[in-house]
Amino acid sequence: MRTVELLAPARDYASAVVAVDAGADAVYIGGARFGARQAAGNATAEIARVVEYAHRFGVRVHATLNTLLWDEELADAERQARELVDAGVDALIVQDMALRRMNLPVELHASTQVSNRTPEGARFLAEAGFSRVILERALSLDEIRAICAATTAEVEVFVHGAICVGYSGRCFLSRTMSGRSGNRGACSQPCRLPWDLTDAKGRKLIAGKHLLSVRDLNLSQRLGELVDAGVASFKIEGRLKDAGYIRNVVAYYRRALDEVLAARPGLCRASVGESVPDFTPDPAKSFTRGESEYFLDGKRPGVASFDTPKSVGERIGRVARVAGGSFTLDTDADLAPGDGLCLLTPRGATGTNVNAVEGRRITPNRMEGIVPGAEVFRNCDRRFTLALERSRMRRVIPARAVVEVSEGEFSIRCTDCEGLSAAASRPLPLDRAKNPEANAAALRAQAMKSGDTIFAVREVEVRGAEWFVPASLAAEVRREALDGLLRVRTERPLPHRILPENPAARYPAERLTAEENVTNRLAEAFYRDHGVREIEPPLERAASAVGHTVMRSAYCIRREIGECLREGSRLGGDLYLEHGAERFRLVFDCAACEMSLVKEPRREGARPGRRTPADDERK
Repeated sequence: MRTVELLAPARDYASAVVAVDAGADAVYIGGARFGARQAAGNATAEIARVVEYAHRFGVRVHATLNTLLWDEELADAERQARELVDAGVDALIVQDMALRRMNLPVELHASTQVSNRTPEGARFLAEAGFSRVILERALSLDEIRAICAATTAEVEVFVHGAICVGYSGRCFLSRTMSGRSGNRGACSQPCRLPWDLTDAKGRKLIAGKHLLSVRDLNLSQRLGELVDAGVASFKIEGRLKDAGYIRNVVAYYRRALDEVLAARPGLCRASVGESVPDFTPDPAKSFTRGESEYFLDGKRPGVASFDTPKSVGERIGRVARVAGGSFTLDTDADLAPGDGLCLLTPRGATGTNVNAVEGRRITPNRMEGIVPGAEVFRNCDRRFTLALERSRMRRVIPARAVVEVSEGEFSIRCTDCEGLSAAASRPLPLDRAKNPEANAAALRAQAMKSGDTIFAVREVEVRGAEWFVPASLAAEVRREALDGLLRVRTERPLPHRILPENPAARYPAERLTAEENVTNRLAEAFYRDHGVREIEPPLERAASAVGHTVMRSAYCIRREIGECLREGSRLGGDLYLEHGAERFRLVFDCAACEMSLVKEPRREGARPGRRTPADDERK
């Protein structure tokens, strides 16, 4: 039977537990170094704790080592990889092909930073020993379907969260502007900054807008189509997000994916356990820049968030009137004091909190920038946030118990929903029960108590109720049986696909450009052994990016503003993006329907651009 996986982010042990309890089939988490989110690193001992907890439910743990490596880092990277394997992780998510050459006894997953966008590339990676390929977010459903059909590797896709506007692993914009490289885990997110769009004469066509900031992904309504296309794993972005975000979003996708699987008898989820939320999951109430299905149905406009790169939240309505220190909405809304609002106005975004609510009349704590016609979004629902914080959501594994009593022995055998079992017993003389029916009822009730364990005993069969068992003895043996079942579950190895590298596999191209970033001797040997003849020096090591393409993207500003060249744009000549002293020429490849940014020399005399810390944006 084919399994389908819901894969959740984990910043640390605490958020990993939240993800597992909310219903994830797997979690991905960063090691101490070499992960694409430097701020989400964890000691190996911490990851071992995650493994121990997750494996109870058959939940897999994938560790991220998905940055580029220098030659002098290879030994440290291998050391960390082997420590993670010893800690019990089920897979390593990698970008650098050096890790393929280290003969690691673990599944290897080709990170989205490998820029997995073609059937040929996915086929090669499977032949090269990768058990899974993680796809670029900008692909259409047809492109995903073609990749699934072309490769024997499992296919993983992002279904929720932030979108990198440039092709993952091929973007150098952050390194060019700040020295902080996204390919080294330190992206400063310049794509979320305000930019000016100018022409060759320096005229501003659009000023101070977030022209590269795209909305967040939400494919929750398309899971069935993706499953039918052959996708094996559905990934939620967010290793920098808080526990409330993870609990809410994972619970929401667990419910949505279970509905998809229930309609497809040949499929099942990749782990076990029941997670029943004590709140109503709603991803619109957690961090979101606005929902988008991006290019799943093909490239189209309407995916950007020009006014703000921050969380706008769920749409409430519009400002109908402004009077004194309050405003009136054009529709009913269930707002409450303490809620946070984001308002989009002709002059940009503004934010405030709600002090008081009287019907449609809202009294905020500040009125600056609030004008009639402004769109109103709630980006903090105080009551929902409190419900998340107070949630006691647990994950339990259904089990049944058989209680057997004889004159000289008492035992309980517990068996879980997968057929794993463990028993505990006591050899001792027992007296006959004065009331066998009452004794059977008491034994049944005692066997169904599971306390704070991960099990929920739903069925109990009692044999030999004519012999009396004291409640304290029954409780003691039941605890031992459940402890034994937990050990069986924890010690059982999960299945893995650890694949060899086929030396005959041929890479789909004979030349690698500077964008493709071969940064060490092991990666170079890997590609040359698979047929690559020419490898350009990596852009990641270039002293200057001037004249180089620092970002390629399926997103196109021309398309987004209604000036697509294919459809007869009124804007002729070169276009540029400018931020402070930084200037990039836009190149439009209409045949491939792609946009590129080419670094121009810094503009002398221009004011330095405003930096936006990556951590503030929670990408």
